[in-house]
Amino acid sequence: MSNIRTLVLGAGGLTGIGWETGLIAGLAQQGIELGDADRIIGSSAGSTVGARLACGVAPEEAYRAQLDGGAHEVPAAFGFRNVVGLLGPQLLPGSDAAIARRIGRAALRTATVSESERRAIIAQRVPGEEWPRKELLITAIDASTGERRVFTRDSGVSLVDAVAASCAVPTVWPAVSIGAARYIDGGVLSSTNTDLARINNGGSANDEGGSNSRGSSYDQGGGSADLVLVLAPIPGALRKRWSAAAQLKTLGPQVRTLLITPDGGAKQAMGRNSLNPAFRAAAARAGREQAKAVAAAVGRLWS
Repeated sequence: MSNIRTLVLGAGGLTGIGWETGLIAGLAQQGIELGDADRIIGSSAGSTVGARLACGVAPEEAYRAQLDGGAHEVPAAFGFRNVVGLLGPQLLPGSDAAIARRIGRAALRTATVSESERRAIIAQRVPGEEWPRKELLITAIDASTGERRVFTRDSGVSLVDAVAASCAVPTVWPAVSIGAARYIDGGVLSSTNTDLARINNGGSANDEGGSNSRGSSYDQGGGSADLVLVLAPIPGALRKRWSAAAQLKTLGPQVRTLLITPDGGAKQAMGRNSLNPAFRAAAARAGREQAKAVAAAVGRLWS
């Protein structure tokens, strides 16, 4: 199959959800429908946005929802303890899986709200338990093994649970129990997991560093991506190989790509705490405004 279009939606907390949603709505207003993607890859915040888009929620409807008060969301602080638990292990040597295991241990020993309370919040973000027919990939990390898991409609996991796992920010929200495993945020290492766009028909998704990701192998109806658009609220990473730009380079010169990140106005609107719902509406408006500036570039790629 040719001209497979892949949309990659990265991590970024509640303000990341707002910015991505506003950008998608703004592009739709310009006649560019990102919901037409053949494959959507969502990590953390991007899993929420991707689930809505893949399930057919209209961009304008999703945008309007970002402008409400976010009463069902619970504000979360991200202080020194959280920084140590999440970023500290990334400064130590080791494979990606080893680093993720350290983060997982910190997540599992931290007291948070209950899983059921957190799941109820996630259930209000997505259209329902059922997966869409469109190819949707949602990432999470096994807290015990450090392996990346890629959830799809064939994984035997509800859409709500997959999104909850992908959004389980370590030391902030509880790890999500699915079967015998507990999962943490899919954007812990790479905020975008853009490398998944290079999966060939019948291929498998691997962690950076080469370890097989349990549950990541699956059959696809298409093939490798020809066009890859990445919306990345947080494009950088502590290790270069995890960054969105570095992962785009691994896709090869035959793949046309475009990376969109928040501009100056969006960064200011998103504030310093991406987990604070008070900044969500401003982030959505900023994303919609930024769409005007990037529409021409996105349109050239997407058409």
